[in-house]
Amino acid sequence: MPIVDVQVHVYERNHPGRPWVGALHGPPEVTGDDMVKAMDAVGVDGAIIVSIFAMYRFDASYALTVRAAHPTRFALVKPVDTQNPAVEEVVADWAKTDGTVGIRIMMNDELTTDPDDPGINRTLAAAGRHGLPVNLLCWGRLDQVAAMAAKHPGTRLVIDHLGLQQPFEPPVPAEPWSAMPQLLALAKHDNVAVKISGAGTLSHKGYPFPDIWDPLARIFDAFGFDRCMWGTDWTRATAFLTYAQGVDPFLQKDRLTDTERAALMGGTIQKIYGWSPGKA
Repeated sequence: MPIVDVQVHVYERNHPGRPWVGALHGPPEVTGDDMVKAMDAVGVDGAIIVSIFAMYRFDASYALTVRAAHPTRFALVKPVDTQNPAVEEVVADWAKTDGTVGIRIMMNDELTTDPDDPGINRTLAAAGRHGLPVNLLCWGRLDQVAAMAAKHPGTRLVIDHLGLQQPFEPPVPAEPWSAMPQLLALAKHDNVAVKISGAGTLSHKGYPFPDIWDPLARIFDAFGFDRCMWGTDWTRATAFLTYAQGVDPFLQKDRLTDTERAALMGGTIQKIYGWSPGKA
């Protein structure tokens, strides 16, 4: 079974040809070639590039460039603006684009908390029509996600980063798993899956993160391995761990069975996103 990372970011250095809108904690640049090198070093066969909102907002042009250079290694997800009156056309056009497997909604302070918001619902409906999973950055908004899942049972919703607020730099919050009850409540919705991404950044003990496994086990039990997908959230996690350290603990024999590992680290990703990488 190929190993697939459910979320990585790539970006160029800030330059006039593709200027950054903002910034994200991490290296000054992580190109597609850099990401492939890091993956090859630890045996990761492919990854889903989530076009980075912090730098590029809704412009996925750099992610598309990387995909064109490495078509067997990457698939693509882009953020969309739910308040764009033409969002349905944006989703339809993205669905036709080579290598695309999903969209993302940034449920930040700029987005309404109203689950009946017309823009959000148009976006979810359009994604469902085109078979695109909707990735949700939604910490602090899990109750809203529950309403969205109930209203759009035919649309696959994917919770980014365990649905928990993860730090960009130390220290780790005192109670990093405090929103776990709201996350587990979403398991009753069959159309909701969870990215087990960035989990190492929630560890108080550091690599190899022995204190993350009990809370992760509760998530695995609630959702099942057919709705959980491993990922590193590279490059946001660089203040806490190397790329290899984001991979290695999930390969250890004493934490997961072979069947569980195969699902978590590739099998479920391939089923939910409908994409498989070429072998490295």
